[in-house]
Amino acid sequence: MVKTTMLMALMTALLMAIGQYVGGDYGMTLMLLISVVSNFVIYWNSDKIVIAQYNAQPISRQDAPGLYEIVERLATRAQLPMPAIYVIPESTPNAFATGRNPSHAAVCVTTGLLDTLTAREISGVLGHEMSHIANGDILIGTVAAAMAGLISALSRFAFWFGGSRDDRRSNPLASLLMLILTPLLAFIIQMAVSRTREYMADETGGYLCGDPNALADALEKIEYAARNHVMQQASKSTAHMFIISPLTSKEKTSLFSTHPATAERVQRLRQQAALMAQRGQIQPIV
Repeated sequence: MVKTTMLMALMTALLMAIGQYVGGDYGMTLMLLISVVSNFVIYWNSDKIVIAQYNAQPISRQDAPGLYEIVERLATRAQLPMPAIYVIPESTPNAFATGRNPSHAAVCVTTGLLDTLTAREISGVLGHEMSHIANGDILIGTVAAAMAGLISALSRFAFWFGGSRDDRRSNPLASLLMLILTPLLAFIIQMAVSRTREYMADETGGYLCGDPNALADALEKIEYAARNHVMQQASKSTAHMFIISPLTSKEKTSLFSTHPATAERVQRLRQQAALMAQRGQIQPIV
């Protein structure tokens, strides 16, 4: 909760900077009021915003009994409430978790994930996502996604209508810097929020599904698909939420990637699996 509060404060400062640039002191004050309202709306509705963005549809036990049972077993093993389950109509395999706390959480998977992965591999992916719920990552990640989208939209507004009211002329260079730097700041915040948490979610997910190799195999398949196909609905503001960035094929350098290198994640999971095997801890959930 402390990190989320700090993130909201930082995003508010960015919004106020945009307001100052566009409308001087009046614009800054107005943006402060808007940020207070937006913080409230985002805190309570950020998960709904992201789910709606991807046109995700809720799934019941009757709709997909196999998927529902996997999530149910993972929730029981993790001692978590049963999250809502959504399916995204998208052929590229991927998944993410969202919500403000374990009691108000959801896991979302694409139709491509259900079609491409085995039940064993799906359990690994969902173990990873349930770990994000257990580790308290979902609120800050979802809030970051909603706020980054808002920041990017407002920075473009500042570019097209730029120039403080205190200035007689807008500064083209300042407009260009606003267009480039503000989304970059939001992107850096996302990277700091999610990248360091992926290894922990992988490790915990490996224990939850009972077979780290299942998650490792799934990551390799999802990585291959992401490098060859871009998810049409994907955006930079939400890329950090997915188990593998849906924009992988567009990301040229690891420096600006929202996730650790998949090869490193897979290697760690293989090592974890070997250690668990030595200890007799391999207990697949499916």
